[in-house]
Amino acid sequence: MESLAAQIKSWGAELGFQEVAITDVDLSAYEGHLEEWIARNLHGEMAYMANNHDKRVHPEKLHPGTIRVVCVRMDYALQRDNSLNFIDEKDIAYVARYARGRDYHKVIRKRLQRLADKIQAEAGPLGYRAFVDSAPVLERALAEKAGIGWIGKNTMLINKDAGSWFFLGELFTDLPLPVDTPDLPHCGTCHACIDACPTNAFVQPNQLDARRCISYLTIELRESIPVEFRAAMGNRVFGCDDCQLVCPWNKFTEPTREQDFTPRHRLDAASLVELFAWSEEEFLSNTEGSPIRRIGYECWLRNIAVGLGNAGASPEVKAALQARADHASPLVREHVAWALSRV
Repeated sequence: MESLAAQIKSWGAELGFQEVAITDVDLSAYEGHLEEWIARNLHGEMAYMANNHDKRVHPEKLHPGTIRVVCVRMDYALQRDNSLNFIDEKDIAYVARYARGRDYHKVIRKRLQRLADKIQAEAGPLGYRAFVDSAPVLERALAEKAGIGWIGKNTMLINKDAGSWFFLGELFTDLPLPVDTPDLPHCGTCHACIDACPTNAFVQPNQLDARRCISYLTIELRESIPVEFRAAMGNRVFGCDDCQLVCPWNKFTEPTREQDFTPRHRLDAASLVELFAWSEEEFLSNTEGSPIRRIGYECWLRNIAVGLGNAGASPEVKAALQARADHASPLVREHVAWALSRV
């Protein structure tokens, strides 16, 4: 098993993973934290987080026979620029870095399957299942136990050699592989992430009120965005990276070589007006194979309308909003009206 574990890590590197580590399935240390978070309703409308609790904290119940989890890390940052300069570029849409290229679920899942194939070819038939943010899996907890990093005060997994700009994936298996040693937390007294949050979404270190988080508001919420958070959203139209951009550990980020994560359709530099002009057909076409598509066209326009309302009173912005003032969707009309009242 020692030899096989070493081979698995070597194969993982060949497949494009920056790190592969192994852990057991004991998540008892994380169960109370999750229960408290749900009990306080800090998950908001994400009902799925309250479902399948037993499977979430007992991986062996999610996939029977599982005794080990092979955790993988794949970096996605394209550069080491961790500035907040985008805030001053009010007319440019900000899309979270992870969502600018191809859907990471597909990229990582295919690699995990190839890794499983290599393991089976070497070790014979095995019970396994691959996951990429696609089931009730506490992926950050598992990755922390495996030693890939520690869960920081911003609830992100942080690696002292790579920062936090990376995706995670898991391969549940019934192989009795040796487990790796967890790392210790290295946030120290730093609270830059908590201070930087535009909507004060951190209740306390490592405790996020999702209902206040811009990522939640622009991606998970399907209703009206509470008025109290709209101005703070600025030009962020899909997700938010602020707590990562200010994290000192991200100065160690190594740019990815994965071409799949290269921005598509100028999603790293497009203007709000440009994206607001997309028809539904263009939205569906331009977001094919992208994590953005899951929010749907209506929420896409809702988010950008808020961004335009924060962009300033230019003739171009006013014209773009007025063109959508009579949109068929009440949700879009509401946010456009709010934006017009601002500009």
